[in-house]
Amino acid sequence: MTWYAFYGALEQGFVFGLMVLGVYLTFRVLEFPDLTVDGSLPLGAAVTSVAITSGLHPVLALALAAGAGFLAGAVTGILNTKLRILHLLASILTMIALYSINIRIMGGRPNMALLGQDTVIDPVIALGIPPHMASWLLFGAIAVAAAGLLMWFLSTELGQAMLATGDNPQMVTALGVNTHSMIIFGVGLSNAMVAVSGGLVAQNQGAADANMGVGTIVAGLASVIVGETLLGVGPGRVKRAIVAAIVGSVVYRLAIALALGLDIGGFSFAPSDLNLITALLVVLALTAPQIKSRFGLRRRAC
Repeated sequence: MTWYAFYGALEQGFVFGLMVLGVYLTFRVLEFPDLTVDGSLPLGAAVTSVAITSGLHPVLALALAAGAGFLAGAVTGILNTKLRILHLLASILTMIALYSINIRIMGGRPNMALLGQDTVIDPVIALGIPPHMASWLLFGAIAVAAAGLLMWFLSTELGQAMLATGDNPQMVTALGVNTHSMIIFGVGLSNAMVAVSGGLVAQNQGAADANMGVGTIVAGLASVIVGETLLGVGPGRVKRAIVAAIVGSVVYRLAIALALGLDIGGFSFAPSDLNLITALLVVLALTAPQIKSRFGLRRRAC
């Protein structure tokens, strides 16, 4: 792997770290399978692009993206809790609707360029940091800050109620907590983080595209599973699980970069094999604990 590919993997790992934290919040904290993220990531990119090209500050554009993502997630939560639609189907409905909404936000176009526009990376480069390092350093700082804020939030009374909602909704209802409100707020918060990730990706790549969210949920779940496997996250280890989500995001992108640069006897992976690589990584991460335990048992037997 070249240094250019390594820096690129770090950049991708950190910029999508916010997305992975959002996926962790719904799948692990709320036990809510949410596919809205495939639509909320390009939603954040679309809102950010339109806001920046309209003359707004890049940071303010990200704030608008977060608000749009929160609304998208809240719609999924309302469909599930108020209209009694199965959570998986509710998220699919929102994701499908967002495809058309994203195109409409971008003025009927499937993509929008940001070339020549100011981005959040420009002030970092202005400090004298090389462009190939400025992006991953900035995204790394944002990912660490987001992880710290999520740890703090989940330690508050509201965060504890959200954890309890995902763990035992019957018990928390008996304690007077409105589980519907927890689900709506939690799914909204998750998609707000995903939308901010999409806004950062758009500013980094210089464009937003209506199809850029395809496979987001797969990459997010793969990152969560890989991180939990590497750090050995157990039940109740919330802070470690949040750190594992960021680590998993970076390791997942590094693994993809390594796989794409692999050449064995003339065989090499192509960019079109990304889904295959992801599936292999998830299978390896899921089976690694079993293989490790069996190997340990055999060593003891010997």
